[in-house]
Amino acid sequence: MRTVLFCEHAYAFGILEPIADVLKAKQYDYVWFTTKALAPKFPFKNEPHISSMSELRKFKSDCLFIPGNYSPFYIRGYKAQVFHGLAGEKASHFKVRGYFDVYLTQGPYFTERFNQIKAKHQNFEVIETGWCKLDVYEKNKESYLAEKAELLQKHQAKKLLVLAPTHNVSMNCAPFLVAEFEQLASNKDYLIVVKFHDLTKPEVMTAYHELAAKHDNIVMSKDPNISKLIYIGDLLISDTSSVVYEFILLDKPVLTFKSKAENILWDDAKEYSGLAEKVEANLTIDAYKDQREKVIAAYHPYHDGKSSLRMIEAVEKMIAEKGVPKYRKMGIDRMIESLKIFNIKNR
Repeated sequence: MRTVLFCEHAYAFGILEPIADVLKAKQYDYVWFTTKALAPKFPFKNEPHISSMSELRKFKSDCLFIPGNYSPFYIRGYKAQVFHGLAGEKASHFKVRGYFDVYLTQGPYFTERFNQIKAKHQNFEVIETGWCKLDVYEKNKESYLAEKAELLQKHQAKKLLVLAPTHNVSMNCAPFLVAEFEQLASNKDYLIVVKFHDLTKPEVMTAYHELAAKHDNIVMSKDPNISKLIYIGDLLISDTSSVVYEFILLDKPVLTFKSKAENILWDDAKEYSGLAEKVEANLTIDAYKDQREKVIAAYHPYHDGKSSLRMIEAVEKMIAEKGVPKYRKMGIDRMIESLKIFNIKNR
């Protein structure tokens, strides 16, 4: 099976890396595609990678695994949506734009929602596989834990806190918590690692860089892949970011500020205050553990590190049963949109 790992944004690298591992194990031909704008950030320099649509056409793929919202309809092969988050409260997560042949869902909640949509559209498949991004924990857990121990020892801290807000201006908690984090940093038992989305407003980043310059237990993460931080963090502080669900799936406490999630099963503060007290309560009492179990069962009940394998096997079965499509059939407006997004800027 000739496969494309399709990257439109930097977050795609960490999401698709576990799929690349399985493709290598199966000795399948594959290539990473990055847009030309993203190419300088591509982290796997020894991996096969291209940034040209003309080269992608020549590759003659059987499948494209895509964590973004759009795909080049004119490239050969199944367009498989693998998702870039677990934010089930966001309507955009379930917006079907017509670009994908198959939605590889993370768990029962997502499968049910997409099957309801499929009943209306009837032009794509829905297959539950689990989420490929989470496979990395099974693979790297020992090295991650060793790095955590080293970090805590270096900073003489006992707990690692992660601040990872959404970049969405209307939902981002970070601008309102600068003073709260300054107070929290006075507790040297905490190492606070700040991970911002690439699209976060520069002035917000600047405020936290200034905090980090004043407090040696506040560290700014430069790693585009948040998976490691999710695994080694003891507590996540966020808002309406989909990273909340990734953290919960590891059965660890989350503190959010003014989350707009529909069904909040963790500690959510309605005011931008009391950070230090809430952090201590979640680390000691952990009142939401039973609620987390419900989220895990609905969102991602897989703990075997084999979601990437299931994704590949799902597409293998589609190819065996139906062959490989030369292109994705869709409306003329979407075709034009796809050409504008990919072909013009990535010739």
